[in-house]
Amino acid sequence: MTSILIVTDAWHPQINGVVRSLERTAEELVAMGIKVSFLTPQSFRTLPCPTYPEIRLSLTMPRRIRRMIGDHDCDHLHIATEGPLGLMAAQAAVKDGRPFSTSYHTRFPEYLSARLPVPLSWSYAWLRRFHNSGNGCMVATRSLEDDLRARGFKNLMRWSRGVDERLFTPHESSILPDSLKGPVFMYVGRVAVEKNVRAFLDLDLPGSKVVVGDGPQLDSLRREFASVLFTGAKTGEALARHYASADVFVFPSLTDTFGNVMLEALACGVPVAAYPVMGPMDVIADTGAGVLSNDLRQAALDCLDIPRDHCRAVAMNYTWRASARQFLDNALAAQRMFHDENKAAAA
Repeated sequence: MTSILIVTDAWHPQINGVVRSLERTAEELVAMGIKVSFLTPQSFRTLPCPTYPEIRLSLTMPRRIRRMIGDHDCDHLHIATEGPLGLMAAQAAVKDGRPFSTSYHTRFPEYLSARLPVPLSWSYAWLRRFHNSGNGCMVATRSLEDDLRARGFKNLMRWSRGVDERLFTPHESSILPDSLKGPVFMYVGRVAVEKNVRAFLDLDLPGSKVVVGDGPQLDSLRREFASVLFTGAKTGEALARHYASADVFVFPSLTDTFGNVMLEALACGVPVAAYPVMGPMDVIADTGAGVLSNDLRQAALDCLDIPRDHCRAVAMNYTWRASARQFLDNALAAQRMFHDENKAAAA
């Protein structure tokens, strides 16, 4: 049986697209007969990441990570994040001459610059060295692939995402309070500065605004925008029912590499209003399931005319089985690349 070890700094109790993508991919790989193991912060003492306490930074040593990877005796090593575990895992793989792949989930340089005065060029130089040390870097969309290639990233491989069409589905009735006036414009995701939630809340829209999620900006935005319904984080059926209760899903982020929440909203029959940037341009594009515009208010209003059944149909083009198959093909390609490079070096 083929075995894959996935190393990730992003894990429970975090609720985000990275964790969901890794979990769902692993479930599908197991169903395909692949053995999947995880190396996560749950195996170590941790401390909260400054400015992002939900992320737990693992306290361990490189030699322990190297030993743990060796104990797994995996056929393929995949490093999902660029945190302490990811960095030590990559170091161990290089030392042991082990093939490995990485994935680029988060536009970390843009996130960092939103908080601290760190030049993008510095962050990208560091990330480039990390990802280029492996035998393949998986990216979710064509626009991200083009952007990273222009920045000197090599061996880029496409790994799209999926949606759980059984969980995220349209509902006839709303889970929101009856007193809420329609139409309902909703944001779902982390409530943080890099998600640009304020751009949504500042829009002059009819009806009501709803924010589903948690994060460091939640308390301050709740105080500032008293007319907005902030529900906190939701999961499972409750999350799906909230999506389905909206008339329009507004995605104001300028920094996401994909945006799984857009697929979840579409699967619930809700059109997406977003800026014409990476992520929305790949998911929505010219599908007719949403509107992309630098005028986010007008995009949100125009979405009210989009049929809900069409949104659902567009989302059904994305399955976790296809995503997992892409992942596995990439892992095998990375292994071949590693062995071909070794043969060429030995010749």
